[in-house]
Amino acid sequence: MSIAAAGGLAAALVWAPLPPRELATGTLLVPSRALAEFSLIDHQGRGFGSANLQGHWSLMVFGYTNCPDLCPATLTTLAAVGKRLRAAKAAMPQVIFISADAKRDTPAQLAKYVPNFDPDFIGLTAANQSAIEAVARNWGVAVAIRPATDGEYTVDHSGAILAIDPAGDLAAVLTGPFTVDALASDIQRLIAGRA
Repeated sequence: MSIAAAGGLAAALVWAPLPPRELATGTLLVPSRALAEFSLIDHQGRGFGSANLQGHWSLMVFGYTNCPDLCPATLTTLAAVGKRLRAAKAAMPQVIFISADAKRDTPAQLAKYVPNFDPDFIGLTAANQSAIEAVARNWGVAVAIRPATDGEYTVDHSGAILAIDPAGDLAAVLTGPFTVDALASDIQRLIAGRA
C-alpha cells in the first residue's frame, strides 16, 4: 500500500461516523430526534417546558399515580440507579414522571407521590387530558384513557423511558427490561458518548 493510499485510508477512518453504541435496555437514536415544544405543570405548580430540558440529560417516563405495578417499579429502579451513580460520583440525569392521567394527577397529587421515590424527581401534569395526550402523540408515546363499565376509567401508557440529551433532543428510547445494572450502564454510555 502506498503512503498516499495509507494516508487516505487513515483520513477516511478518522472522519467516518462512529457506529451506534449498543444499549442493553433500548435503542440509541443516531442522530438524535428533535422533540416538539411542550408546556406542562410540575408537581410544585410551576410551568415546565422545553427550556427545562436544556443543558443536562433527562429521563422521561409516562405513567400515573394509581398505576399498580409498572410505574412504581420503573421509578423504584430509577431511584436505585440514581443512588448508585451519585455514590460513584457519576452524573445522573434528571428524572421526569409525566402523568398520563391529568384528571386525577394534580400537582398536589404528584407532590405526594413522585418525591417518595427520590426527592429530586420531577412530576409533570397538565390542566386537562388533551394537553397530556398532545405531548404524548407529538413524541410518539402511547397514552389512552379507557372508560370502564362502572363509570371509572383505566389508563394505558407506554412503559418506555425517553432519554433526552442536553440539547433537548431524544437520544434513546429505553424499553427494558430495566435492571439497576443495565440501566446504570446505559445511562453512563449515553452521557459518555454525547457529553
